[in-house]
Amino acid sequence: MTAYQLNSKIIRNEELAPGVVRITLLAPEIAAQAKPGQFVMVKASDKGNPLLRRPFSIHQTSNGRIQLLIKVLGQGTGYLARRKKGEILEVVGPLGQGFSLSAQTSNVCAIGGGVGAAPLYFLVKDLLRSKTPAQIKVLLGSATAKELVVLKNDFANLGITPLLATDDGSIGYHGFVTDLMPEQLGMGEFTQVFACGPKPMMYKVAQFCEMRNWTCQVSLETVMACGISACLGCTVKSSQAKLENSGRPFLHVCKDGPVFSAGDVAWS
Repeated sequence: MTAYQLNSKIIRNEELAPGVVRITLLAPEIAAQAKPGQFVMVKASDKGNPLLRRPFSIHQTSNGRIQLLIKVLGQGTGYLARRKKGEILEVVGPLGQGFSLSAQTSNVCAIGGGVGAAPLYFLVKDLLRSKTPAQIKVLLGSATAKELVVLKNDFANLGITPLLATDDGSIGYHGFVTDLMPEQLGMGEFTQVFACGPKPMMYKVAQFCEMRNWTCQVSLETVMACGISACLGCTVKSSQAKLENSGRPFLHVCKDGPVFSAGDVAWS
């Protein structure tokens, strides 16, 4: 798949909650090829500081446009949050390996944590359009309600009511999203489980699925410098099974992922 370097015009920059923005970019070449789970690298400065681009999962694509959901955490994301409609951002993508969708999609569960769950919307939207699973459950968690309201509304537009959990109890279940899995998923047959968010959360999801012999894919978040496996800065350790099968002790999130089979990753 070809990756493009584009000067993309900002169509819209919305502040959805304090410290959370959604940027819509005109990027027809990227939008035409992007798959759920892939990402783009965005130049986060016009003065060379910070120097490195920032990776962002693609939240959705539509009519030659891509959307990015961004949580302001530092200088680079702060710069992007202040950009205005009509301004230009340098974007490279689509990059990485996205979610793998099998022909058998009778029951699907998507589990996400915080704004990092943004690519799950792209995934579920694509599933509804092309696979029509018999059942889709969406479980979303975050520290507080402000990070969930946006995604809750997005999924509602698809006709799905996600189950919510917050650390502070400000919306939904008071606790971790992984606490919802035993009751909501039980011992049912979920042919595919997809997770994106903090590593401890995904580890618990992976363990839960392994005990039930369910397929689980995880989208890893890590610091990236290039996005094309040139800097080798986004390595993660392979599981013992993956090492024995491939001979590779490490995997690169930007090229081999960001989506992996949960069993390929060494979680500790």
